[in-house]
Amino acid sequence: MAWNEPGGPKNNDPWGNKNNNEQGPPDLDEIIKNLNDKIGKLFGGKGGGNSSGDNSSGSNQPPTIIFILTAVIGIAIWAMSGIYTVDQGKKAVVLQFGEAWKTVDAGIQWYAPIIQSYQIVDVSASRSLNLGSSTHEALMLTKDENIVDIKVAVQYKVSNAENFLFNVRDPGYVLRQVSESAVREIVGKNEMDFILTEGRSQIAAKIGKLAQEILDRYKTGLLITRFTLQSAKAPAQVQHAFEDVNAAREDKERYINMAQAYRNDVIPKARGFAAKQIAGSEAYKGRVIAEAEGEVARFLSVLKEYEKAPEVTRDRLYLDAMESVYSKTSKVMVDTKGGNNLLYLPLDKMMLGGGINRPLKASNTGGGSTNDSDSYEPSKVQSRYRTSGFSSEPARTRPPLREKR
Repeated sequence: MAWNEPGGPKNNDPWGNKNNNEQGPPDLDEIIKNLNDKIGKLFGGKGGGNSSGDNSSGSNQPPTIIFILTAVIGIAIWAMSGIYTVDQGKKAVVLQFGEAWKTVDAGIQWYAPIIQSYQIVDVSASRSLNLGSSTHEALMLTKDENIVDIKVAVQYKVSNAENFLFNVRDPGYVLRQVSESAVREIVGKNEMDFILTEGRSQIAAKIGKLAQEILDRYKTGLLITRFTLQSAKAPAQVQHAFEDVNAAREDKERYINMAQAYRNDVIPKARGFAAKQIAGSEAYKGRVIAEAEGEVARFLSVLKEYEKAPEVTRDRLYLDAMESVYSKTSKVMVDTKGGNNLLYLPLDKMMLGGGINRPLKASNTGGGSTNDSDSYEPSKVQSRYRTSGFSSEPARTRPPLREKR
C-alpha cells in the first residue's frame, strides 16, 4: 500500500511531512535541512530546528563546508593510493583505460587509480630456455642428408617491457618456436662433419643472429644474450661408427702435429748451418780479397821504391830472398870479408830459445866448413831465431832507402 493512499495509515510520509491534510509534493528545503541535521550529528554537531521550520537558532553548520571537507579528504585518499615504487632493474608499464600509455623506470612513481593501472616487468633478470629435451626437437636434418642430435641453450632477457606484455600472448612459447626454426634452418644449410667438428661456434653464432632477427620482426620485446650449442652428435643408432671416424680423425691430426714438430726442429737447424757456411764463406772471401789487396799494395809500394832506386831495391829483394832461404837451414854463415869487425852471435840465447842441447857452430866463409853432423833441422833453427829475438823482420837492420837523384 502506498504511503499516501487514501484510507492508509497516517504520518507515513517518508519526507517527514506531518501535515495529513497536504497532498502536494514534499518540501525540498525541508529534505535538505533534515539531511544537514543528520550529517551534523554524525560529526558532533547539534541537530536544530523545531517542527515549525524556524531557522533562527543559528546552531546548524553550513552544508557547503561539510561537502568541501569530505571532497578534500576523498581526493587525498585517492591520490595517496596511486603512489607505488619500481625497484632497480625493473620497469612499469602504465595502462590508461586498459591501453598502454607509458613506461616508467625505477623509482617512486604515481598513477591515477580507477582510470589507470600498471604492470611491473623485470628487465634485468637473465632467463633461460633449453631445446632438445625431446626427440622431436633434437633430431635435425643436415645439408648432406644426415641426421644429428642437437641440444641448445638460450639465455635472454626483456628489452622492451611494453612489447613483452602486449604484442605476443606467450613470449616464452614464441621464443621456443623461433629458436627451433632458426636451428633447423642453419643446420639444414651445413654438412654434418662441419657441425660436429670445427663449425660448432660458427653455427651457434648464426642461429642466435637469425633468431634475434625473427624476434625483432615480431616485436616480442625479447633480447637473446647468449646462444650456446650444448651438444651436437650423431644419433644413438650410429654412434659407434661415428666414434671410429672421430678416432681416425684424431689420429690424423696427431700425426700431422708430430710431423710439424719434426719439421720445426729440422728446418731451423738446417737454416742455421747454411747461414754458418755462408758466413764462413763470406769471411774467407773477405780474407782472401784483403790479402790480395795487401799483396798488391805491397807490390806497388815496392815498385815505387824500385823506380826511385833500382839497385838498392834489388839488393833488398835479394837479401830478403836469401834470408827466407837461409832461415830454413841449420847453418849460420858469418861474412868477415873486407874487414876485421867482430860479429857477436848470442848462441846461448839461441840455444835456450830453441831448446837446443848442443851448441850451434858458425862457419866462416874464409875458414873451414862446419860439420854436417852438428847441423840441426831447419824448422828448429827457424823457431830458435824467432824466439831468441832474431826473427826475420827485426834482423833486417838496413839503412833507409835513399831517394833517387
